[in-house]
This record gives sequence, structure tokens and C-alpha cells, in this order.
Amino acid sequence: MPTRNAHARWEGSLKQGKGALDVGSGAFKGAYSFASRFEAGGGTNPEELLGAAHAGCFAMALSLVLGEAGFTAEYVDVTAEVTLVQQGKGFRISRSQLKCEGKVPHIDRTTFMQLAETAKKTCPVSQALAGVEITLEATLVVR
Repeated sequence: MPTRNAHARWEGSLKQGKGALDVGSGAFKGAYSFASRFEAGGGTNPEELLGAAHAGCFAMALSLVLGEAGFTAEYVDVTAEVTLVQQGKGFRISRSQLKCEGKVPHIDRTTFMQLAETAKKTCPVSQALAGVEITLEATLVVR
């Protein structure tokens, strides 16, 4: 399996400085700052990127466990809300809340929920976040 990489550069002090993040594949590059991380400023932040990684990983993990159970999703749509809290003089990521909507033919709600819970536990990003509370809200679309 390949090793992936990302890069960050920060210039200046914490509050007045600025930074840039990019991924090794070149698919993403974004600016970040104190304001984009701790206030409502423009740009990205590490928590947002971690949320994207968690949502993407969970969506693929759910597709895997659905397939192993004999189901194919028409779609799986996932949002991860990552919460940063102050802890003493520093900060920590306390929670990642996954919100999932899936349209999966021929599956019942109970089975969908069980498979979504399995995906939450087996997703590599969920495993990497072992010290963080991970919640799941899963909705099966029936139409």
C-alpha cells in the first residue's frame, strides 16, 4: 500500500501569521490562518480537512461492507463535523460526527444501520481517531 503525504507551511506569529496546506497528489491546495481555524475567517483549517478525510473514508468503508453483504448503494452521502475544543492552554479535537444518507436498493433500515455501524468501526480514519468520540447519524433513503 502506498504512503500518502501532505504539506503545511506557516509564516509569522500564531494570530497574525498565515499558512498554506497542500496534498502530495496536487489535488488540493488551500490557505489557512488563525481566523479560519478559530474564528469565522476565510480559508480552510486542519479540522475541516480531517472531516473531509473521515467523510471520504467512511463513505468508502460503508460501500465495502454493503458490497460484502450483497448490496450496492446508488449513493452514500456523508458529512463529518469535527469539533475543536479548548483544553487548558491548548486545544484538542473532541468529536467527529458522521452524518450519512444512503440510497441502497433492497435493504431494510435495520440492516443498513448495522452495516453503517460496522463501517464506522472499521474505517481506517475512524481507527486513527480512536481517542475521539465518533457519532453516527445514518438515514436510509427510500423512494
